[in-house]
Amino acid sequence: MTSIEKINSPKNAEFSRILSHAVKIPGLIFVSGQVPADKNMQIVPGGIKEHTEQCIINITNVLEAAGSSLDKVVKLNVYLKNMDDFAAMNEVYEKLIPVPKPARTCIQAAKLPNDVDIEIEAIAAA
Repeated sequence: MTSIEKINSPKNAEFSRILSHAVKIPGLIFVSGQVPADKNMQIVPGGIKEHTEQCIINITNVLEAAGSSLDKVVKLNVYLKNMDDFAAMNEVYEKLIPVPKPARTCIQAAKLPNDVDIEIEAIAAA
């Protein structure tokens, strides 16, 4: 049986007992959806650009805690409250996500946790 390791980053807000920042199995890390919240679970000020950046920072923190990095991401799923934010999100994404860009899905979601405008989840190589 494959061992599953719970990963939590001390740099991110502590989640409830019902989920982990990520789980790691041999070779892969599955990062839970990250919202634009700081360590105190406060939504960072600003709009979609600042929120996208915070989501990516949170993913980076989780990957570092798992012994990986942003350049090992193979798949990202982006959930936007409003698809009209797609271009602005992509501006930040283009700057912060290393080449080669991972496979990606982006969908509009009717409602996200804490009524945020974006949530991003990732799968990375360990």
